[in-house]
Amino acid sequence: MYKSALVVGGGIAGIQAALDLAEMNVRTYLVESGPSIGGRMAQLDKTFPTNDCAMCILSPKLVEAASHPYITIITNADVRSIQGDAPDFRVNVLKRPRYVDEEKCTGCGVCMTKCPVRIPDEYNKGLTKTKCIHIAFPQAVPAIPIIDKDSCIYLQRAKCRVCEKFCELDAVDFEQKERMLELEVGAVVLAAGSGEFDATLKDEYGYKTFPNVLTSIEYERILSASGPTGGHVQRPSDGKEPKSIAFLQCLGSRDIQVGNRYCSAICCMQAAKDAIITKEHSPDVDIAMFSMDIRAYGKHFDKFIDRARDEQGTRFIRGRISSVEIDPRTENLIIRHNSDDGRLLEESFELVVLSVGLVTSPAQRELARRFGVNLNGDGFIASDTFAPVDTAKPGVFVCGSLAGPKDIPESVMQASAAASAAAATV
Repeated sequence: MYKSALVVGGGIAGIQAALDLAEMNVRTYLVESGPSIGGRMAQLDKTFPTNDCAMCILSPKLVEAASHPYITIITNADVRSIQGDAPDFRVNVLKRPRYVDEEKCTGCGVCMTKCPVRIPDEYNKGLTKTKCIHIAFPQAVPAIPIIDKDSCIYLQRAKCRVCEKFCELDAVDFEQKERMLELEVGAVVLAAGSGEFDATLKDEYGYKTFPNVLTSIEYERILSASGPTGGHVQRPSDGKEPKSIAFLQCLGSRDIQVGNRYCSAICCMQAAKDAIITKEHSPDVDIAMFSMDIRAYGKHFDKFIDRARDEQGTRFIRGRISSVEIDPRTENLIIRHNSDDGRLLEESFELVVLSVGLVTSPAQRELARRFGVNLNGDGFIASDTFAPVDTAKPGVFVCGSLAGPKDIPESVMQASAAASAAAATV
């Protein structure tokens, strides 16, 4: 029996599960596919319903996870296979090359200033550029750069190596190869999160066609002080502050046309939060939220909606918008909807935000297959109503939005439950 556990996924749920396990003296391996732990929460400006700074909550947990003697963080890695049964699992983890030696690098950043190649910044959802060798975000853990293999001049054409030349500690290592790690653990917590619905699948809304149509996570980055505009609300086409914004709800959720019948749970509250924050930035902006209905079922969530409507003047309009059109002269977006008395109205908005739902990706579904756990009808990992963190495989537990759409507080609570169940297994 091994007093150790594996947590797959370094978002807020995975971090919380790892911290709880470590506090119970269980040696924990935290495996994250990206270059840093933090997940989607690291991209948020604030969290509802308190509107507390997301990074102010998350950063201490990142630091604690990195410094905890019982937690080993393995980033840029994927689980490839698992053998055995609880409490005697053998898990193979493929660690991809970062091309930077994690033991030597101090995160000084000199290499990043010298790199001549700029690529779309994934952290800012492609709204800005970053260097080919870069740290994921300012508070990233580990704070070690990673080289984008597909964009690196040396790795593609055997030229450049400028970053290596200016690294005084010889931390840049182009000879790094993939490594297979074998971990022996007594229990597993799956916390790989969920993805965002691809808004281009609903081309009637003009995403990636009209410049002033954004997804909700892109708008989150615009609102953030660490985002591409420093927290100033600007529309992409001309950099002007929009005077009218429309939020369109349920994109990819509750939609039989794309096969997602479920509610994504977070979209209404996220849009209301963004409306409130936008009003704090620009008090005169006109905000309209179009939805089939508002689902605000958490503690004081209804009061949060009331605040957005009564104090901030957000217009909540019931109706599902069929399409978005563009005025080519102004690049404003035209939306048609019915009034309460049945009249067809046409409004022009300077910015449209699409509230995209949560979905599982092929990689997350493949993860479930490798661990031998079942998926429910919506593609999330199945669990029992009376055992919400248990999966079909004994010793493998699930938490966070990988088990179904949920917000941050619920994800954290479920992570602690999964950690407790895992600790009882090892």
